[in-house]
Amino acid sequence: MRSLGRANQIRTARAALKDDLASGRAQIEDVLTHPPACAATAKVSDLLLAVHGVGPTRVARALTRCHIPYAKTAAALTERQRAALIALLRPEQTHKETAGSR
Repeated sequence: MRSLGRANQIRTARAALKDDLASGRAQIEDVLTHPPACAATAKVSDLLLAVHGVGPTRVARALTRCHIPYAKTAAALTERQRAALIALLRPEQTHKETAGSR
């Protein structure tokens, strides 16, 4: 019974994290860099899909480009995969900052 309760706690926390990602209260870069306990076993694809403006096509392209299997969990990402994915998700911000400094 205890394991069922623990699983429900993790699911509830993961749902709250996805809501935070969707609303912008949490940044995907932070979640990928330091995954909370509830996100450690979450699929990276599910976390990316929770982000506002990111759909299945963009997720599939990003994961393919970074050589990350679709079912890979956040905790199982290598440093190289994590850095590549964060860099790929960030170009709009970097481009806006660069354009503003001209």
